[in-house]
This record gives sequence, structure tokens and C-alpha cells, in this order.
Amino acid sequence: MPIRRERTLKVIRGAKAGAPGRPVRRRVVPRPVTAPATRIEEVLHRLDQEPVEDPTEAADLTVVGDPAQVEDPPEPDGPPVAPGEPDGAADGGRRVGEPAGPGRRRALAALLVVLLAAALAGAGVYGHRWYVDRATERARQGALAAGKQASVNFVSVSAASVDRDLQRITAGATGDFKEEFTRGQAQVRTAVVENKVESRGSVLRAGLVSGDRRRAVVLVAVDATVKNVKAPEGRPSHYRIQLDLVRDEGSGDWLVAKLQFVG
Repeated sequence: MPIRRERTLKVIRGAKAGAPGRPVRRRVVPRPVTAPATRIEEVLHRLDQEPVEDPTEAADLTVVGDPAQVEDPPEPDGPPVAPGEPDGAADGGRRVGEPAGPGRRRALAALLVVLLAAALAGAGVYGHRWYVDRATERARQGALAAGKQASVNFVSVSAASVDRDLQRITAGATGDFKEEFTRGQAQVRTAVVENKVESRGSVLRAGLVSGDRRRAVVLVAVDATVKNVKAPEGRPSHYRIQLDLVRDEGSGDWLVAKLQFVG
């Protein structure tokens, strides 16, 4: 829209006569001349006829004004945000490059302590379980070996070494079985000596029926060759022996608490 400018006319008035030889001074008095008023219909019509301003050209326009009245654009608070990332989205709500506060550091430290404690507790539980399993397995293997040896000792008796053989059986017994065998030990010795018994046994098979670190039940299959007065050449015998074993807390040895022939 064209800018209306006010025009002034210079009116020269005659000056008073001065001294002879001096130029006559004239005063110029500006008088505003009011431009004729423009009708509203003409303004609207002119606006409709004028071309629309090109936005690309308008973007290149520079406003020139008083430097004191032109304000600089406000600078953003804090460090710049990475391109494509919303403000405050980086690093859990903090701006990029902003250091974590004391509260956040304490929370992270507490979280690390909790995780470490959980890991140590899990390792302790797993380690304890592993230790118990290993100890139980070793105890079962010990009970199986003790059951096989006790079975061989029980069927391996000779008139020539009867006292040593019976003592070996007694040393590996405990509880009711030890009491019963001790009471009948004299009769067994007499029968072995009078009949000139010589028996040697060997284990065929053995298995653990049940067991833990304190008690176990073992089943042993034993073959033996028995010689006596009636069978000087010897005769084969087959035994199936079940042994209830108890582990001595002091020595850690497995002792026979009950012995019986089965099958």
C-alpha cells in the first residue's frame, strides 16, 4: 500500500526594509497542506487489485530501525540439545552434557549396592548348594565302598586267622549289630576252629539303595568259596547282603548298624 506523504508549501513573506546596503532577509514559514481524504471504497479496490507479496521475497526483507530499539533474540538456557532429540530427553531427563546431580549419583550408587548384594547372595546360595551336593555324593560313595568291604569281611573267615578276622568284623560294626555279634563271637570262633572253616568272598555287584551324609542302605551280591571238614575241596556259595550303615561323626567312617541276608 503506498505511503501517504505530507507536502509543505514554502510561503515567502516580505521582510521589513533593512538598512541601506544590507540584503533583505526573508523568513520561510512551512504550512502543512492536508492531502485530500481517500475514500474507503477506493482503498479496498486498490488492495484487491494489487499483487500478492511473494513469501520468498518477503523473507529476504530486513527491518532497519534504531539500534537501541532492536532487541537481540534471547539465548537458550543451558547447553544445546542434540539434533533430532527433544529437550530434556537425553540421559533420563537431563540435557545433553549436563552433569548428574548429587541425588542421582546417590541413587545410582544405591542401585549398584543392591545389585552387588543380590549377586553375592545368589553366589553364596549356589556355592552352598554345590558344596552340599558334593559332600552328599562323596558320603554316598564312601558308604557304598564301606558296605562292600564289610560284606567281604563278614564272609571271609579262616580257622588259621579267626581272632583277627572276627576283630575286623567287630571294628566295622556299631549299635545293635555290634552288640549281637559281640555276644555270639565266642560261639562263632569255636565253630570256625572245630570245622576248620576257610571262606573267601568277592563282590559281584553292589548298589546304594538310599543314603545321605549320615545314613545309607547298601545291597551287595557276594560270591564265596567255603571249605570245611565236610567239603575239603570247597563249594561255591552266593549271598545277597543288605547293610544299614551309619557314619561316625568323630572319625567319619561308615559302620554297620544292621546286617541281614536277603533273597
